[in-house]
Amino acid sequence: MKSFLELVKARQSDRAFEPKPVEKEKINLMLEAARLAPSACNAQPWKIIVVDNPELKNKLADATSSKALGMNHFTKQAPVHLVIVEESANFTSTIGSFVKKKHFPHIDLGILSEHICLAAAEEGLGSCIIGWFDEKKVKTLLDIPSSKRAVLIILLGYSAQPTREKKRKELKDIVSWNGYK
Repeated sequence: MKSFLELVKARQSDRAFEPKPVEKEKINLMLEAARLAPSACNAQPWKIIVVDNPELKNKLADATSSKALGMNHFTKQAPVHLVIVEESANFTSTIGSFVKKKHFPHIDLGILSEHICLAAAEEGLGSCIIGWFDEKKVKTLLDIPSSKRAVLIILLGYSAQPTREKKRKELKDIVSWNGYK
């Protein structure tokens, strides 16, 4: 097992995948990591739809790509797509969202998604979180009720890319101590 920082450094948004299926045991490990993710007031406002049927997965991939903008044409390569659906939060989280003017379920789904991606990296898999997709098509393909939101799609598979050096801002540019500076 890598140190946590090594794992974070190794995790990247992969945009090329090997034509190799992902073992169900590995998918289940990622789903268990997701299940254990924290959420505001333990609301767990999520449902994860695993799409590994090749025909359905390719139709879902079509809903993520844009010919006009040249976006997400790599999504068909990923053998597994996890569709993250926002569910209703519990009473306490809902009230907290209203009072604090923060939509806690979106924060929770971000935490859940990163748990999945880090678990994937630990298992030697690549991942990419996709937010650009035709939600109406995704909901139709997967029979998601109209009252629900498909918020993210996480691609999973064996990466066909080398680990890239991360280009990030320096700590001094993103951190201040004891006040905003």
